[in-house]
Amino acid sequence: MPELKVYSRHGCHLCELLIEDLLSLVRGRANVLVLDIDSRDDWRQTYYTRVPVVELNGLVLCEYTLDPDAVLTAFSKLAEAG
Repeated sequence: MPELKVYSRHGCHLCELLIEDLLSLVRGRANVLVLDIDSRDDWRQTYYTRVPVVELNGLVLCEYTLDPDAVLTAFSKLAEAG
């Protein structure tokens, strides 16, 4: 099952909304791993002003708000490739 990474920050309202919507969108089709950017210096430096960020296999699918079309398109491409 594919794994989506969500770079997030504790107390981030946009992050909470995106994660809730993303979980509903991908339920049963992908695992969602929520990563707190404040837990690592390199993540904090990279994503400090960009959270939330959704990534699949190193490819950023969306930032700030959920882009359902981008997520579903990425899943389609994975299915075609695999």
